[in-house]
Amino acid sequence: MTEKFGATIDAKEVGLDATRLKKIDEHFNRYVDSGRLAGYTVVVARHGKVAHFGMYGHKDSQAGTPITDDTMYRIYSMTKPITSLALMILVERGLLQLTDPVSKFIESFGDTRVWNTGTVLKPLTNALTEPIRVWHLLTHTAGMTYGFMYADVVDDMYRRAGFEAGVAYKDSLEVICDKYAALPLLFQPGSSWNYSVATDIVGRIVEVVAKMPLDEFFQREIFEPLAMYDTGFYAPTEKHGRMASLYRYDEAKDSKLKLGNFGNSSLDKPIFLSGGGGLISTAADYFKFIRMLEGRGRSGDVRLVSSRTFDTMVTNHLPNNADVSTFGRPLGEEIFYDGIGFGLGFSVVVDQAKTRSACPNGTFGWGGMASTVFWVDPVNEISAMFFTQLIPSTTYPIRQYLRSLVYAAVAD
Repeated sequence: MTEKFGATIDAKEVGLDATRLKKIDEHFNRYVDSGRLAGYTVVVARHGKVAHFGMYGHKDSQAGTPITDDTMYRIYSMTKPITSLALMILVERGLLQLTDPVSKFIESFGDTRVWNTGTVLKPLTNALTEPIRVWHLLTHTAGMTYGFMYADVVDDMYRRAGFEAGVAYKDSLEVICDKYAALPLLFQPGSSWNYSVATDIVGRIVEVVAKMPLDEFFQREIFEPLAMYDTGFYAPTEKHGRMASLYRYDEAKDSKLKLGNFGNSSLDKPIFLSGGGGLISTAADYFKFIRMLEGRGRSGDVRLVSSRTFDTMVTNHLPNNADVSTFGRPLGEEIFYDGIGFGLGFSVVVDQAKTRSACPNGTFGWGGMASTVFWVDPVNEISAMFFTQLIPSTTYPIRQYLRSLVYAAVAD
């Protein structure tokens, strides 16, 4: 049976103002009351203890079923840190190196080429000047993209190949990765940053190296040790009633629209195990993952990676400590990149002043397509996460307001 989840410590004991924390709920309750969101769950913790837990609204607006502490959410790209950690577990076991060519594990990437000019139907491409390496995938510097970007000819090529948001892929991870390899890169590996399908390929490398399906590796090496019993690639039948419905923003009506078929795909075991965005979880489960992150790879008696390996993951890996705005193409789920670098699966604050937020340098985290987000601030020992189900994540400035409201509650 799922444990009850909620606040575990009085806010004052960890230097937070309970009255100000309640303003988080007051703010986001208005999103629900105005019809912008169906419902949400928010968690703020300090020193590893939950000091504020809020939930409001409905899993499904039409049905009127209330959000509960065990509501399950599609976390989409918040899957990426989990997949990245899985690969680093294998690196620690001496089974691969970050500098290894991707083609060592997925042969088809040895033939990948780089976009130069031409049209979507007649592209002119160049050969790779260096191989795509595992490190490039983890840092989104491999030159890959997403079809939903709508910013480049290569994005269009992805869509024409069937890689579009809202489409449930019918092929295995192995087949999908070979299809990705056949598409040109946006740029030479390591020369820029672009948010992309790269973490799906990381997931396939995990499968090849570990010699088991990605879901099985996650279960054995991460979910079981952390007791994340409500996290997986789909919701089994007995948990269907706990799933929050998925909505998208309808610009014409300035309101949310329930996504039936796309949302319901999370109720069946998928063929394609997306390490970049396929997981479903609960606030309680993901907080267990966050506690391990706060512990630099350790939670209680469980250690998944060494503290030094973890520190490497949350270090900015962009050249000359650059931020994404300077080095990359700032498109994707996060809507601001000034002062934000990128590590091995996480965004990392490298220049707090440029972010125009209270998150200090070293703060790391990421978000998902359905407006979910988390971050960990190791300086102030604060973590926060927000779960809801609205696509796209750029519809409302949820993440910016959450940061402001959380740091406004710091009393020490």
